[in-house]
Amino acid sequence: MFKTYKATRQALDSKQVSCKDLVKYYLKNINDRNGELNAFLEVYDQEALQRAEAIDQKIAAGTAGKLAGLVVGIKDVLCYQDHSLQCASKILDNFKSQFNGTAVQRLLDADAIIIGRQNCDEFAMGSTTENSAFGVTRNAADTNRVPGGSSGGSAVAVQAEMCLASLGSDTGGSVRQPAAFCGLVGLKPTYSRISRYGLVAYASSFDCIGIFAHHVEDTALLLEVIAGYDEFDSTVSKEPVTAYSQNLQLKHTPKVCYIKETVENEGLSEEVKKATLQKINDLKAKGIAVEAVDFPLLKYILPTYYILTTAEASTNLSRYDGVRYGYRSPNTTDLVSLYKKTRSEGFGEEVKRRIMLGTFVLSASYYDAYFTKAQRVRRLIKEKTQEIFKQYDFIIMPVAPSVAPKIGEFSGNPLEMYLADIFSVQANVVGIPAIAVPNGTDQQGLPIGIQVMADYFQEEKMMAFAATLM
Repeated sequence: MFKTYKATRQALDSKQVSCKDLVKYYLKNINDRNGELNAFLEVYDQEALQRAEAIDQKIAAGTAGKLAGLVVGIKDVLCYQDHSLQCASKILDNFKSQFNGTAVQRLLDADAIIIGRQNCDEFAMGSTTENSAFGVTRNAADTNRVPGGSSGGSAVAVQAEMCLASLGSDTGGSVRQPAAFCGLVGLKPTYSRISRYGLVAYASSFDCIGIFAHHVEDTALLLEVIAGYDEFDSTVSKEPVTAYSQNLQLKHTPKVCYIKETVENEGLSEEVKKATLQKINDLKAKGIAVEAVDFPLLKYILPTYYILTTAEASTNLSRYDGVRYGYRSPNTTDLVSLYKKTRSEGFGEEVKRRIMLGTFVLSASYYDAYFTKAQRVRRLIKEKTQEIFKQYDFIIMPVAPSVAPKIGEFSGNPLEMYLADIFSVQANVVGIPAIAVPNGTDQQGLPIGIQVMADYFQEEKMMAFAATLM
């Protein structure tokens, strides 16, 4: 059909196609491929068709919104009123959201069409979308491989043309890494740029709503619709939202750097390294200054990230106890057994592992040794990153150390899965914006991505630069 919303809207306005035609096209693709790929957990087929009819009338009347006819999917961690919300977990069985999250509401207000909710790692904890209570999501480029995580279903849905764009969440690379593995654009904005109201919390000081699309222009358009101040989120920024999609031209020749330790990392595959260095050489050939910088704190970013996120997860997930909503174990005898059995039976292994790690680092004996120290290191990483942005406009680096691994490759060693986040977590630890764009394929035809990071609230410049890399 169409790879960009601009082409979609032109076809809608010229009556070459209707919103209903678009929805039928995506529903057919879902019917044909979702059984194999497992990208969607639930499809809102009748609702989407009815909404398409209503928006077709708005287009005819000239009253349609900025995203009229944009068919979008949402990760199963975003609240959509009167629709199931499970975070790909058994613990939220039969739970329905009682309100719309702010990002979801702004999509609806702009006349986008939400076609369904998408599979993910349980509570967004994972890098492969193998940790879902509803089965593995498969990469459409090679169904024996993972799509990345945790927003794997959201990535595959766009990759396999089951929708034009998706909203995911990015706590440590959960939008950018699946985008890289699936050959897409994946945007993680500055922390606080998009309201987190209606996003189920994993690690509150890291979580960001992110965007998947085929082209930078569409991520820019969606960002300008859903970003901005929100009275329901005390952490959201009041920074003005610009017309990102209208300003995707670089206004000056940027100064770019790459972190030397990333391309020299022993875990980096040869093909990803080659593609990254080739992109650096391409930029230099265009007259753009690209310089290597040292970042000796790189090896501390991942442990800092996992100490702090598991601690926050331990606190955030304490609310799932079987008392008020969701799954409740039928095998209980008193209140303590209700808590224990509900949480033991309702949570998957990876979530339980992270809750226990987080509870450990928050315990009285270890709080200062781990949690307090990690907060101090986080500040040092932030300061060192900001020093780089005093001299350079952008940092570029690989998104992940390899292409998409095979399903089951990390099943016996979760530490290997954690190490796969080594290049993506910096943006979340610091809170800066980052974007992944396609950077060719390996010899097997598997997608490779490259990542751009910029200073706080520099999404406009960052996306303009990212557009030149495609």
